[in-house]
Amino acid sequence: MSSGKTMRRVPAAQALPDRARVGARLREIRKQRRLTLKALSASSGVALSTLSKMELGQVSASYEKLAAVARALSVDIAQLFGAAGAEPSPDDAGAPLAVRSVLASAPRYDTENYDLRMLATAFPTKRMTPAWGRIDARSLTEFNDFVRHPGQEFVMVLSGSVRIRFETGESIALKRMESAYFDSGVGHVYLSTSKQPAQLVVVMSPA
Repeated sequence: MSSGKTMRRVPAAQALPDRARVGARLREIRKQRRLTLKALSASSGVALSTLSKMELGQVSASYEKLAAVARALSVDIAQLFGAAGAEPSPDDAGAPLAVRSVLASAPRYDTENYDLRMLATAFPTKRMTPAWGRIDARSLTEFNDFVRHPGQEFVMVLSGSVRIRFETGESIALKRMESAYFDSGVGHVYLSTSKQPAQLVVVMSPA
């Protein structure tokens, strides 16, 4: 890591109901795929102990880990936030033309450093993952590691300001109504640089 700083994780926040719901949904989809936790761990690269805690709602998993599990299960990550039994259609037949999201009722998933609300989770076979985020982190020392996931990422700041730090040592500063687009396979973290936690919209694409 070119910054030269030792990164660590802050103590985990208390599990929220939505985290438990995500865990239950993950377990349901895994069972539908007839996969053991060990098999899912092998195919996703997520540690067996972490997967077990995710299913029990006992750990705040990063987007990176959620995306890896979703890829291994061959589902859109939004399906991990959907209602039980809400398997997408194998094709687009009968799919809605558009879906509406309300931030107040959007599925919430907290990590130690971000408060995320997943948007448009009801749209089947999505090719993008949009989310609203509140950035609480202010220092690299609040992270265990940089976040990496295959694909590309777009972000626009709605309020406050952020700095995106990359594992290459580069960074980019964004103010309100400024945006960035980058390769999300390069390790990165968001840091709030404003008095209040920054709020943003982020769109992640797997390719």
